Amino acid sequence: MIDVRPFESLGGANHGWLDAKHHFSFASYHDPKRVHWGNLRVWNDDVIAPHTGFPPHPHRDMEIITYVREGAITHEDSLGNKGRTEAGDVQVMSAGTGITHSEHNREDTETRIFQIWIIPDRMGEQPSWGAQPFPKGDRAGSFVTLASGRAGDEGALPIRTDARVVGATIRAGETLSYTLDAGRHAYLVSATGRIEVNGTAANARDGVAVTDVTEIVITAVEDSEVVLVDAA
Repeated sequence: MIDVRPFESLGGANHGWLDAKHHFSFASYHDPKRVHWGNLRVWNDDVIAPHTGFPPHPHRDMEIITYVREGAITHEDSLGNKGRTEAGDVQVMSAGTGITHSEHNREDTETRIFQIWIIPDRMGEQPSWGAQPFPKGDRAGSFVTLASGRAGDEGALPIRTDARVVGATIRAGETLSYTLDAGRHAYLVSATGRIEVNGTAANARDGVAVTDVTEIVITAVEDSEVVLVDAA
């Protein structure tokens, strides 16, 4: 099954400093048909105005992956971690027993991120945070694993769940495939560029939910930057 969820159909709210679109039920947006996809719980498409951001707030028992599409995000947390994650890079926060953090756009231009939450397999562990660069050139024409809790995914940021987050850049006219194991769920978004997924068209920032498919074939209609979550 391949279900395209057009960007225009997503929930969300514009707070002035934050223009947020929600692929799944979040905050005041609730759609009983879009609560989660496997253990993938949240995929927010956030545009953050310059010199604004999320003030300190708590989380627990959630794996939170931030994929920076444009600009940069500056992180601070109650563990004393501080870091600036810029376009093309990824940060992961394992909330564990509890962590308070802030995320700010300290830049002079808008910051655009995907914020992805995945339900952990293991609860009650110590919180942690990490970030890593993933140059887009290294992802040209192939998937690179950005974050993973699956065996064999060395080099990716670790998460405490049976899931994998991958990214690729695909030139117009080129095709890339991803193997999905039986019983698993995939959710993918093209941050930029129109694509086809097993022949089904999707525009930039549309969500594409996939299950009961063993091979996901992505063809770029335009130069595209694709992020995919392989979820239990």
